[in-house]
Amino acid sequence: MLDFLQGYETTILQGALLTIEVAVLSLVVAVILGILGALAKLSPYRWARAIATTYTTIIRGIPDLVLMMLIFFGGQILLNNSLYALNEQFNAWMTSYDPSHEWTSYLPDYIDVSPFSAGVLTIGFIFGAYMAETFRGAIMAVDRGELEAAKAYGMSSVLAFRRILLPQMIRHAIPGFGNNWLVLLKTTALVSIIGLDDMVRVGALAAGSTKMPFTFYMTVSVIFLIFTSISIGLLRVLERKYTLHTR
Repeated sequence: MLDFLQGYETTILQGALLTIEVAVLSLVVAVILGILGALAKLSPYRWARAIATTYTTIIRGIPDLVLMMLIFFGGQILLNNSLYALNEQFNAWMTSYDPSHEWTSYLPDYIDVSPFSAGVLTIGFIFGAYMAETFRGAIMAVDRGELEAAKAYGMSSVLAFRRILLPQMIRHAIPGFGNNWLVLLKTTALVSIIGLDDMVRVGALAAGSTKMPFTFYMTVSVIFLIFTSISIGLLRVLERKYTLHTR
């Protein structure tokens, strides 16, 4: 049935599975950073607001492709240079403490960051900034009077967050969250430039090998369209669930 793919069917399906893995794990990172960023932006502490504002401003102002290259290549160099400096400092400090003993640091000399880890962390880091703005707007949309009433009834901050703020925040955040997820899903194509064998990279290699670029790039496009269509359907179900009591 898929003979037009010239034997690359299994490879492309494996790449599609890897694309979904990168997208889902990146979403988890983005949601965590987004919640922390939103809470920091609404925090009464100026330093927390400053850090969150700097984070969202920088991330939203730099192209995703540039950030991917910067974090994967530049971040790896920075990490290993830092490890080297720490090892040298440890050895110098311990040698001055006891010159008769040959000290060895337990820190590794070099860490090779995998393209998969770099891709997940980079995409999650990028979309954490967008999620932060989405969650901040959702939190601000919740009626303050309900939180004050919860406090008056003796609810703790954690209980009020779980019973009052979180359910309503989710309802207000779903539209923005859905848009961010769809864009994130398509942004996973960027991991192909750092050597990860995702669906886009596999399709590009197959297109170059068979001289059939239209066939393979169209196949990749259709698979992405299937992913986004399924996502839209699931988001609609989620939206109906959380807006049922408001109708």
